[in-house]
Amino acid sequence: MVAPFFFYAFAALTLGSAWAIVVSRNIVRMAVYLLLTLVGVAGFYFLLEAELLAALQLIVYAGGTLILIVFGVMLTSRSPGTHIVGTRGERVLGVSIGIIMALLLLLALTGSPALLRATTDTEAGAAQGTVAAVGQALLSGYVVPFEVAGVLLLVVMIGAAYMARRRSK
Repeated sequence: MVAPFFFYAFAALTLGSAWAIVVSRNIVRMAVYLLLTLVGVAGFYFLLEAELLAALQLIVYAGGTLILIVFGVMLTSRSPGTHIVGTRGERVLGVSIGIIMALLLLLALTGSPALLRATTDTEAGAAQGTVAAVGQALLSGYVVPFEVAGVLLLVVMIGAAYMARRRSK
């Protein structure tokens, strides 16, 4: 009986904060609303018992990527409180694309009953999809790409700081 409550709570959090991103004009507030949206999606993953995806959602997206966005905005913008105002044509285009995407999503869901059915065969891939198995594979066979991605993110941050400092002089 608790799961439906959490589902509706995460749905309200995700939809409300996603809508707040769309209507907000302040870049920093948009980043905070994006954080709330990503936390709501991670909550859905927890409800689906996909703990690895939920942890990755929180660590990679909410933690890493959002921090990079905030630092990028703070370092490159002269005033982080800058307001974004779209033209009427941009708004019409955005709403049109949103409606088309929603219709395509509804068409895909209604045309494919396999998407609506919940799979109960979790034992087949349980050993392969655990956090321990993924962590072992990541830190043994894929340690070089993992480290290269970390160094690449560090270089991007240093480059953004250098460009922001150079532009201000």
